[in-house]
This record gives sequence, C-alpha cells and structure tokens, in this order.
Amino acid sequence: MQVSVTINGQQRTADVEPRLLLVDLIRDQLRLTGTHIGCDTSSCGACTVLLDGEPVKSCTMLAVQADGRELTTVEGLASGAALHTVQVGFHEEHGLQCGFCTPGMVIAIDQLLRDNPNPTEWEVRKGLDGNLCRCTGYQNIVKSALSAGRKLRGEEPFEKPDVAMTETAAVAAH
Repeated sequence: MQVSVTINGQQRTADVEPRLLLVDLIRDQLRLTGTHIGCDTSSCGACTVLLDGEPVKSCTMLAVQADGRELTTVEGLASGAALHTVQVGFHEEHGLQCGFCTPGMVIAIDQLLRDNPNPTEWEVRKGLDGNLCRCTGYQNIVKSALSAGRKLRGEEPFEKPDVAMTETAAVAAH
C-alpha cells in the first residue's frame, strides 16, 4: 500500500505494509532517526511527532493513518542550520543527559509553548505528562522550557547557535 505524507515540509511517498507503525515509517523508510523508539506502548513519549500540528505518539499509530497528512519531527523544528527555540533552551539550560527522551520532550514543549506562551513551572510539568525521562529528574528540562518561553516572548536575548556547533542539537535530532 502506498502512503504519502508531508514530513518536515517535504512531500514523501513510501510503499508500506498496512500494519507498519508510523515510527517505523519515519525512522526506517524515511531515514529520519530523531524520532526515538522507547517503549512501543505510548508510555515514554520518545516517539512523539506532530501530526497536523498536534503531538502524537508514533509508536502506536499506523503509517497508513498518516496518509495525506502533515508530519513534523524534531529534525523539522530547526530552521536550516539554526536551532529551534526549544532546542536552544535545552542547550543553554542543560536539559538533557543521555538525550534519548529529548526529541519527544522538545516536540511536547514546542506544542505547550504554542498553546501557552507563558506557562508556570507546574504547567510545564503537566504539559510533559506522558514524556518520561529516566536520568535528569526533569528540573533542567523544565528550566529549558521556561527559558524557551521567555525567549519567544522577547524577555531574554535569543541567538540561535549553529546546529553544527552544538552537541545538544546532534543528540536532539538523532
């Protein structure tokens, strides 16, 4: 069966089996490895992507369900060589350790800040419900989200570092 999606602004078509998971289409066929597979049960959120602008856990969705729709992965948030605001927040506030959960966290925070550009710490923590981090304790992830929000509101200076210059970008995108 053929599936066509617009992913990170590019129209892509792939032949898939009807039972193929969306995460497998993204990683294995479209070769966008920033979306991680963590639990296969939608518990950890590492596979979170935007589907028509809304976060979904791609490990429990079939690829055929995305046919004709728009997907954004963590790779699609950056603008060319410039990091996305949330990625900058993670870089500056040390929001990751191993980086495995980071792509899903970045997608979730991006959606949170679009819905609520001035969240409280509690609202950030609530917005991350369904995204698990096994090594940071969340404190710097929350600080990263709050910093990104301040940058988006113009309350903090914002200079996008070059993607090639940061380890955070490499981990968050792959």
